[in-house]
Amino acid sequence: MHFGRGEPKVAIRLTDHQAALALACDPLLKLGELYMDGRLVLEEGDVADLLALVTKNWAVAPPAQLPVRLLTAARRAVRRIRQFNPVSRSRANVVHHYDLSQELYRLFLDTDRQYSCAYFSEPGKSLEEAQLAKKRHIAAKLWLNRPGLKVLDIGCGWGGMALELARAANADVTGITLSEEQLVVARERAARSGMGERLRFDLVDYRTQRGSYDRIVSVGMFEHVGLPQYPAFFAKISTLLKNDGVMLLHYIGRAEGPGETNPWIAKYIFPGGYCPALSEVLPAIERAGLLVTDIEVLRLHYAQTLRAWRERFNASRARIAELYDERFCRMWEFYLAGSEMAFRHDSMVVHQIQIARRTDSLPITRDYMLENERALNQMSQARAVQAA
Repeated sequence: MHFGRGEPKVAIRLTDHQAALALACDPLLKLGELYMDGRLVLEEGDVADLLALVTKNWAVAPPAQLPVRLLTAARRAVRRIRQFNPVSRSRANVVHHYDLSQELYRLFLDTDRQYSCAYFSEPGKSLEEAQLAKKRHIAAKLWLNRPGLKVLDIGCGWGGMALELARAANADVTGITLSEEQLVVARERAARSGMGERLRFDLVDYRTQRGSYDRIVSVGMFEHVGLPQYPAFFAKISTLLKNDGVMLLHYIGRAEGPGETNPWIAKYIFPGGYCPALSEVLPAIERAGLLVTDIEVLRLHYAQTLRAWRERFNASRARIAELYDERFCRMWEFYLAGSEMAFRHDSMVVHQIQIARRTDSLPITRDYMLENERALNQMSQARAVQAA
């Protein structure tokens, strides 16, 4: 059977009749499962072509058959239950994804292991350059206006953001994570950096963190908090942030209003995760007594990031298959390609929200952001010259 014309051209083959029935009844879950299991075979095009075609058409005319509509309604009805993430469940969710082999992440991420949206400030930037630009873009918004600021990095990953803030701003940085694998790498990097006295990493849930901080940053962690925990998250921020403090929150969001997590992503990639609309985040910030001082929406930056990850993953596919197996490779191919197409052709974006407790915590124009970013770039260039 042939449908439509033009590009991309995709030909698929279903290996059994049950596969066709499953796909018709629950395409959001079963498309990925059938591809993982080898029951959906691509005869022409690749998985990125397939998902580009599906995403573009789904955005215009989602399936109207009754089983699909009922499943969508049921999933939306229980989304708060699925996103209920007490401390123990949050830890299990992190282990599911982030405590995979360190070699896996080394094979497809940049050299700093930034596992969040890069910032392609100029055409032609490499992934490494764009990830460094992302860190500087965020640092500029944190208004690091004096040395010795106490900074908390919530969801610090492998430590790259914390290292940059400690190095570039002479800040005293504490990074927290729930991933033991990430913690080991971050602590090793801190020890090698020579900044151990003002750079530390701990295995801590944000809800149990104590202290008082001039600046708080969180990059790519808020997607794992879950809607029911938003009041507790921002209430905790309010207690941790000093009266004149500033926070920068960077997370994947959605531009079309509230929704639900794709069921395949929730089952296989990010259990308990949710990418919220601004309308779901801003009320929680307001109720915590915090002020939103700036919002930026990054649109296609993550699509470019994911494409770079996908290309690197495919280049190392043989080695990744040795680490895991063919089904794992298919799962991650589907994840990376599907996520890319969600940013290219659907409503997924990245939100950067700057938050303060007082109206006078920051300059009254945004000029300082650009000035700080330029200064950080100049410092980095000077360090590169000295190293050479």
